[in-house]
Amino acid sequence: MAKDSGQIGVVTALVRTSFLVNAVYAESGREYGLTPQQGQLLCVLMAQPYGMGELSAMLGLAKSSLTGLVDRTERNGLVRREPDPQDTRAVRVLLTPRGGRLAEEFYAETCRRIDKLPLGLTSGERATLATLLGRIVVDNEVPMVFMESDEGTSSARKR
Repeated sequence: MAKDSGQIGVVTALVRTSFLVNAVYAESGREYGLTPQQGQLLCVLMAQPYGMGELSAMLGLAKSSLTGLVDRTERNGLVRREPDPQDTRAVRVLLTPRGGRLAEEFYAETCRRIDKLPLGLTSGERATLATLLGRIVVDNEVPMVFMESDEGTSSARKR
């Protein structure tokens, strides 16, 4: 396969970047015994417990697919369901202590790997890239499905 010059259109660049990030996510997940979907679920739950409807919207999954994902992750002892204090008919999903530890490790490793992707950029180019991608995310109302990591530190805060 011929190496491209890096001069590609925005659609191609975004699609190829998506594939690249998904591949990193899957690679990290395999090392931690997680499917990419389980990794995403754990990362989302790091911020707080969520109801099934909220998780369905955030992860872009049909409710039946989410139920299966939560069931499998619960059987592995990583999440648990609890009654929603606001709605007795609903449940919230939260990390177990084991799931919390695994989520933190998976999150840190995945961030470390993704942070390496733009190593060929200057700090100014990285800042510009972050600003432009941030605008796309905000303009398209992408849910906060991943915590924001301060570059170069292990601390994380909800975006």
